[in-house]
Amino acid sequence: MKASELQGKDEVALSKELNELLKAQFSLRMQIATQQLNNTSQLKKVRRDIARVKTVMTQKGVK
Repeated sequence: MKASELQGKDEVALSKELNELLKAQFSLRMQIATQQLNNTSQLKKVRRDIARVKTVMTQKGVK
């Protein structure tokens, strides 16, 4: 996901995207804890996507 894609979304869509990413992050953390996750780089990608969404939300002034 690119920041330019996120900037075209409204506040509701950004909040929804953030919630989905946080759920995905939780799921990946649980998979790591139970040793079911093979590709650990997915966690890094999700973390960075969360940061991108939060950055765009801050730029737009969304709380």
